[in-house]
Amino acid sequence: MCAMPAAFRPSSVEPRSLDELTERFGLPAVAAPEVRLTGISLGSDATVPGDLFVALRGVRGHGAAYAAAAADRGAAAVLTDQEGAELAADAGLPIVIAASPRVLLGELAAWIYRTATERPLLLGVTGTNGKTSTTHLLGGILDQLGVPAGLSSTAERHVGAERRVAGLTTPEATELHALIARMREAGVQAAAIEVSAQGLSRHRLDGVHFDVAGFTNLSHDHLDDYADMEAYFAAKLPLFQPERSARGVVSLDTEWGARVVERAGVPVVTIAEGGRAAADWTVRVTEETREYTAFDLTAPSGAVLSTRIPILGAHMAANAGLAVAMLVEAGYEWDRLVEAIGGPAGIEARLPGRTELVSGPGAPSIYVDFGHSPHAFRETLAAVRKVATGKVIMVFGADGDRDTTKRADMARAAVDGSDILVITDHHPRFEDPAGIRATLLAAAKEAAPDHPLHEVGDPKQAIRLAVSLASPEDSILWAGPGHQNYRDIEGVRTPYSARHEARTALQEAGYQAAPPRDLSS
Repeated sequence: MCAMPAAFRPSSVEPRSLDELTERFGLPAVAAPEVRLTGISLGSDATVPGDLFVALRGVRGHGAAYAAAAADRGAAAVLTDQEGAELAADAGLPIVIAASPRVLLGELAAWIYRTATERPLLLGVTGTNGKTSTTHLLGGILDQLGVPAGLSSTAERHVGAERRVAGLTTPEATELHALIARMREAGVQAAAIEVSAQGLSRHRLDGVHFDVAGFTNLSHDHLDDYADMEAYFAAKLPLFQPERSARGVVSLDTEWGARVVERAGVPVVTIAEGGRAAADWTVRVTEETREYTAFDLTAPSGAVLSTRIPILGAHMAANAGLAVAMLVEAGYEWDRLVEAIGGPAGIEARLPGRTELVSGPGAPSIYVDFGHSPHAFRETLAAVRKVATGKVIMVFGADGDRDTTKRADMARAAVDGSDILVITDHHPRFEDPAGIRATLLAAAKEAAPDHPLHEVGDPKQAIRLAVSLASPEDSILWAGPGHQNYRDIEGVRTPYSARHEARTALQEAGYQAAPPRDLSS
């Protein structure tokens, strides 16, 4: 079983008193005037000495049931609701009661870690697809500028040169503020943070204010969490209000971008891939190969930056253009950016599991990608098709216990963009994987009855079948697993790396694989 990765924390925090906390947040006072708080945690297993343990009601129980375990790990006090107070009564800790502890969580964390006033420059990226890539492109460009940088994405967390595998896309507020405090402590000057709709809806971003917010796109996804696309769109909008950011950069490459501009409460500039929409910034792709994509970025002034990224796809060039525009909006000088990333060397960013080429010379081109929506499939398959010299073979599965309404569209997009399709399992979670595959197979057959189609439940065997069907000039896109190093099977995170399996499949077939490039390869 894969353990959850350790979170970053500052090595030292100036204590806050429990009395200060109750007064600051208007909560009932507790007779424990000498209690000092140096951190805040949600899970008992993440608690360290000096923490305020915040116990919330969850789907399967109440966190206050673990108050004694948090006390054993050194918690200094508990903050919970009335129900939780009764459960935590025997833990031997001072208890502060709040009507809605989760609503307070971000502001509490910001206050304890002092991140509201003492923090790096923050760049937040949201959207359905491309937010992880844009976040890593921001990190890579900051590195090239010589700026001490931090990063938080679906894939990784960075504090300067130190990197750790990530858990949630947007960490809980307790972890996020601790991360920002650790960045400040390490001398980080600017940080890129991936912002999910759920992170905004579930108060994980509370207490964080971004200097610049970026919007990539919106497409069909997460309708297990939101009633419809309008509700999903509405969940993104708070990022572009004064309470969350100072200004924004919005892509107009999907129709939702124009609606963000209309409803933004902060100043915004726009960007679009050449010809898609009239925008302040324009991205025009000039060359695409399996190793890189070159493009021109035209600024509002008419100045042009010619550069490239070490990954294929016009959609990735659009993400890079968004990253550059966000940095300009944040105050970084255009000439400095041109000097750092202009020319044939381009942007030196690592994008873990994003159309990542894992094959070597003379082998079929295998790309492992995190895309798991119909829009992502269409964009990535189009990018692979553009550089392919032979057939395009696609391997994919669908998440269990997640948005079921997109599965048929995913299958149709896969059929439309591939020559051969292999349907396999992904994260079945508590769903029957055969049932998930049956839905995908039915939709694929309905879309194209004669399309070459294979069903292989075990993804290890699915990628080996794909390699056996491929010639050296063919390309294979394995969509879904991306950077992840596990599969979720009945609630257990089973160690698993698609990139490792793809490399192994190539080697077993006598081909050369590319070496691993990052933490979870």
